[in-house]
Amino acid sequence: MSYARLPGLPIVDAMTPAVLTLVGPVTRDEVTGLCDDVRRLLDATGTGAVVCDVAGLGPPGLEAVDLLARLELAARRAGGRIRLRDPAPALHALLDLVGLRFEVEGQPEQREPALGVEEAVEPGDPAV
Repeated sequence: MSYARLPGLPIVDAMTPAVLTLVGPVTRDEVTGLCDDVRRLLDATGTGAVVCDVAGLGPPGLEAVDLLARLELAARRAGGRIRLRDPAPALHALLDLVGLRFEVEGQPEQREPALGVEEAVEPGDPAV
């Protein structure tokens, strides 16, 4: 019995999230379609994450915050999450200000110390 080999590397393809490029400003009518795109990408890839490239989103404002919150909600309802790529520092600060936390590509998770960081130990400290 023979079969056709699928293109790509199966393990790598299963771990590579899809990328959704957001170019703004995004109108209120486009938000529903983008939420549908996030759900569709999560179903198609099965990775549990969609990377949203927000470099071209435009000036940060409440419209951008609303869009990202709705995309995250759509992703969570579909069993996944979104991850941001290239957010402007002002957008990152605005998201922190309103209390929304997103995973950003290239940043270590909050639970993990950054690479190369070691804790200092004082003489006489008890071993843990």
